[in-house]
Amino acid sequence: MIAEGQPAPAFSLSDQDGQEHTLAALKGKPIVLYFYPKDDTPGCTTEACAFRDARAEYVKAGAVVLGVSPDDVKSHKKFADKFSLDFPLLADVGNSVCEAYGVWKEKSMYGKTYMGVERTTFVIDANGVIKKIFPKVKVDGHSDAVLSELASI
Repeated sequence: MIAEGQPAPAFSLSDQDGQEHTLAALKGKPIVLYFYPKDDTPGCTTEACAFRDARAEYVKAGAVVLGVSPDDVKSHKKFADKFSLDFPLLADVGNSVCEAYGVWKEKSMYGKTYMGVERTTFVIDANGVIKKIFPKVKVDGHSDAVLSELASI
């Protein structure tokens, strides 16, 4: 089970432009790694646009914002272009990073169970240590809560 105070699991994923991102390459900067269920759906769009709209504040904090979902690079590209998202959306096709971070879970909707991403955000410090986990994220006000957390690390 992943917990605050532990090293963040390593990852290597492609973004919407096909560029590879690794945890190791980001060492030295705080990271906001947010997992979301699906591109271009209401909650995920609201969450992504909130991070986009607060971009200047994240830059001021020296933080890198990365979104992760099981959607592929092509889906991420369409989503990023449609909403002018100016940060990497990482394609975790196969869910290996979602599983490593413990966010790939059994979910239920309309009486049916299925596997999917539980909306979760990890704030990782410049040394690669998880400082804060926001489980079962409620989208409204979430970006502000993340920014507050960044101010404390």
